[in-house]
Amino acid sequence: MQRKILIIDDHDDLATALEEVFAHVGHAVEVLEHRHEAITRDLESYDLVITDLDVDGSVAVAESNGNGAVCLPNMSTVRGGEHIKAFKICATNFRRDEFDENELKDIVATVLDYKIRFVDKKEAVADLHENIEFELPSAISLMHIVLEYLMKRVERLGVINPEQSNLFVALDEAFVNAVKHGNKFDAKKLVRITAEVSKQEARFTIEDEGEGFDVKNIPDPLDPENLFKTSGRGVLFIYNIMDEVSYNDRGNRLTMVKKAVEVSDQN
Repeated sequence: MQRKILIIDDHDDLATALEEVFAHVGHAVEVLEHRHEAITRDLESYDLVITDLDVDGSVAVAESNGNGAVCLPNMSTVRGGEHIKAFKICATNFRRDEFDENELKDIVATVLDYKIRFVDKKEAVADLHENIEFELPSAISLMHIVLEYLMKRVERLGVINPEQSNLFVALDEAFVNAVKHGNKFDAKKLVRITAEVSKQEARFTIEDEGEGFDVKNIPDPLDPENLFKTSGRGVLFIYNIMDEVSYNDRGNRLTMVKKAVEVSDQN
């Protein structure tokens, strides 16, 4: 099936190569250089929107009120004047008729593989502050692709020691919970993942479209009566692995912070 893909890339880090790859397999690809051009487009008409932009916080917030901004990076947390790299893959409008999980997985994997190999080189990301976002249908295979990418990304920044960190476990639990318990494997519902990464810390937010829950009502997995119950163990892992953990009132959005190894060691 032909997909309509929009790539917004102000320094051509990804655009030319991805345009060639996706056009070669039959997708319709449009490339824009500037964010303000994208604001004028009907972004809901694209199956997939990929952005890779240098962003000035004050400009980004002003433009976020424009048409179709849902598929542009959310920079509302960026302080005015702060310079940051904004990367996003948005499949909010990916057509679900005859939804093929493997099709979207292959597209996302292609984008992330190219980015990690040719854009996110160690010397390029050493002092980079980047906001990374994904809006994807609820599918476990997609979460695995995103998880693998994020682990490689924070490893290159030195936030974690891959041989000692259990960050993979915490992220995997959070992603699976969003798909399985939050959206109940409904591909029509989205999982929104944000990672704000710098050499000081990595901040992750995972939000599903489910009814939510009250974390206080989860059975204590350390209670002997719950010894053989699996419920609650994932949340316990997350609290033990991450430096900061919080849920919104509804219980469908989880925020987790992992501080850099050297910062954690000083505490």
